[in-house]
Amino acid sequence: MLIIDWIKENLFSNTLMMVFLIAVIGYLVGSIRICGIELGTAGILLVALVFGHFGVEIPSLVREFGLICFVTAVGFIAGPNFFRNFKLNAASYILLGIIIIASGALTCVLIILLCGIPTDLSVGMMAGALTSTPGLAAALESTGSDAASVGYGIAYPFGVVGVVLFVQLVPKILKTDMAAERENFRAAAMVKNEEFRKKGKAKLFYADSMGFFPFSLAIVLGIILAKIEITLPGGGVFSLGTSGGPLIAGLILGHFGHIGRLSVKVEKSVLQCLREFGLALFLLGAGTQAGAGFIDILKEHGALLFVYGALMTLIPMLLGYFFAAKVLKLSVFNNLGSICGGMTSTPALGTLIRVTETDDVASAYAATYPVALVMVVLACQFIGIFL
Repeated sequence: MLIIDWIKENLFSNTLMMVFLIAVIGYLVGSIRICGIELGTAGILLVALVFGHFGVEIPSLVREFGLICFVTAVGFIAGPNFFRNFKLNAASYILLGIIIIASGALTCVLIILLCGIPTDLSVGMMAGALTSTPGLAAALESTGSDAASVGYGIAYPFGVVGVVLFVQLVPKILKTDMAAERENFRAAAMVKNEEFRKKGKAKLFYADSMGFFPFSLAIVLGIILAKIEITLPGGGVFSLGTSGGPLIAGLILGHFGHIGRLSVKVEKSVLQCLREFGLALFLLGAGTQAGAGFIDILKEHGALLFVYGALMTLIPMLLGYFFAAKVLKLSVFNNLGSICGGMTSTPALGTLIRVTETDDVASAYAATYPVALVMVVLACQFIGIFL
């Protein structure tokens, strides 16, 4: 007992110790391969859920800091190819984002009406199934009930793991030639601006060699964007939030590469490191939060809640994928990148980048994500208000 008490007092209460211990165990769990499939960074989420269940708490600042680093890095990486790719497939991205979230909202409504699950709990589950923290905020505001957080915690784990596994399974099932697909994707989305960059490169002023100045600038601008609120019908408000604001700021700075003679370019190796580091922090913060009382919640409301949450993940994801493949005729990389964006799944994007071995898929994610973000916030607010 003395040893256990010492561990709880000196280790479990040490935030830095817990952050890196969860990361160590999480990466080990994520590296386990079964039939060629692995969780990767998402393994941190599962470990964090266990730690959260046993009372480990990680400050929300850690989660927010990780999320900001991840989405800002994604924005910078996707920026050079984003606008051309969006121009080529704009209608497809917008339509796909609407279809994915609308089908998730319809599933949520049917579960409320047919299964008798309370609205506040169901809306929270929808936000968790679509891994949308802004959606959870909208659900809490529209329902005025903490039960939305309960639903979010139940559906969130499968919302992450389900999409992570999906983006790995599809290329294997289709037996995709990854090298050929990478070449075709890059050829279709490449921005022809190298000549301009070469001409202007010598005239640019670099504030630092690694690019931490422009990265910090993007975060500052992104947080300002995140604070802008738009009033919606019914008294609700919409904002880009911590996930949307820095993403858009990163996209813009990553696309232009400079402001006047001031360079805002960030080294790709730095971006890749910040992207992975940010994703790990976000997952362990979100996992410990969702893990608190997770088992007790399931005991109280029944294991069927997990099934309902899984349906809110699977139906939009599968419908979106087949619609993109059969109707919109998107390539495999564009399709899966759009699914990650439509499901607002940052962990799945990290997995997809690793599986495809190209950062270019982030452009499809970044194009669909804003549409899905707006839709999921609206859906959570409208369902919470009217049902």
